[in-house]
Amino acid sequence: MKARRLSAASALVAALTLGGCKEVGPNYKAPAMPAPPAYSDNGHNGNWSAAAPADGINHGDWWAIYQDVELNSLEQRCAAANQNIEAALHAYEQAHDLVRENKASLYPTVSVGGSATRNRISNTKPLHTPGTPTSYWDFLIPVNISWEPDFWGGIRRQIESSAANAQASAADLANTRLSLQGMLAVTYLQIRGLDLQAKLLRDTLDAYEQTLKLTQDRMKGGLASDIDVEQAKTQLEQTRAQLIDLGVERAQMEHAIAVLTGEPATNFHISEKELTGDPPSIPTGIPSELLQRRPDIAGAERRVASANALIGVAKAAYYPSITLGASGGVESDLISQVFNAGSAMWSMGPSANEVIFDAGRRKAQVDYALAQRNQAAALYREQVLSAFRDVEDQLAALRVLEEEASVTGQAVASAKRSTELSILRYKRGLAAYLEVLTNQAIELNNERTAASLVSKRIVASAQLQIALGGGWNSTQLPKN
Repeated sequence: MKARRLSAASALVAALTLGGCKEVGPNYKAPAMPAPPAYSDNGHNGNWSAAAPADGINHGDWWAIYQDVELNSLEQRCAAANQNIEAALHAYEQAHDLVRENKASLYPTVSVGGSATRNRISNTKPLHTPGTPTSYWDFLIPVNISWEPDFWGGIRRQIESSAANAQASAADLANTRLSLQGMLAVTYLQIRGLDLQAKLLRDTLDAYEQTLKLTQDRMKGGLASDIDVEQAKTQLEQTRAQLIDLGVERAQMEHAIAVLTGEPATNFHISEKELTGDPPSIPTGIPSELLQRRPDIAGAERRVASANALIGVAKAAYYPSITLGASGGVESDLISQVFNAGSAMWSMGPSANEVIFDAGRRKAQVDYALAQRNQAAALYREQVLSAFRDVEDQLAALRVLEEEASVTGQAVASAKRSTELSILRYKRGLAAYLEVLTNQAIELNNERTAASLVSKRIVASAQLQIALGGGWNSTQLPKN
């Protein structure tokens, strides 16, 4: 009889296990998001053009293309010491630990305990036999096994959801790293742009000092007035004030980089070196590749997958909850007999529970999960559209700035020639000092614009690399 009971229980467990292979809820399919065949402003309307994909896509240190040793060092320090990156790393670790916790639900829970209690029975208890002991010890060592098989796939859907969420957290980490290292690169290049402007202003100060000396010499010879001298001094000091003003902006940018590298701003300094040259060629690829290259897009897509799996978790609540349990151990009133064969006890068997009425709670939970999935899909599509816009913005900036730099370069050359001619005319007494003053101001303004464009173009190239994902690819996401 005992063997038949065990055989029947085993058959029930086997039948339930074999039957429990379904997973409720919709299988995941990534939201459709059509991408244009090519970027509309990929350098075809101007002199600037992006590098062909064959030129090589950077797969890591995208900032190395600027060939600046100090920038490379600062980027490595940012990756190792930035506190926001550290926080994002720990957020991913938490999400990964949640996956491990959910996976543990697939397995039985086994617990063991022990107790020793002294008990007394009432003498007036019904059916109590007079003369029998009213006090006794109860020594118990129980072992309990409980398992809720995942017959309907609710646990597997929960694991699927948490795994996708962990991948989204890993993408968030990559995006945080890209954003902060991108911010560092942009700030660093802007500092180098300020250094270029500072060099220009120092060179201009030298020229203005020579002009002031010329004016003073002419005044001594009776060929210039006090007004000319004072105007020359005014121009010189205004330019010196502009140079000092650059120092304030540069110091603030240095302090920002100090925070990005996890260091106190006090005594943090970046040596001066002016920015030169044209922006490097950047391989843009095709728009459809952007869906794999941007960590923020990958994170948004993984959140859609996570929300989709939660629909199955909600639908699993419609099915019975089945638990397989077993308990056993030893129990005796004498400690010396606790481990005797006669002290053994056990029980086993399945249990099931089904909710018959819940006033629409489960339906509301399913509808809530569906709405979450639809919201995540909408946010994903919005993220993709924003990414396309980011790339197009920087492509347009590079093209337009290239054209502006070319025109400004011609303006600078003309302004230099005009200043030279006006000084020559002033020396010969053919022009008033106001003409020199005006042309020098125009020249400086054009030169500063040209210097600013050097910085803007190279910064735009860095921002384009950030918009393209910085060499990251969704294949780098952990598999969990």
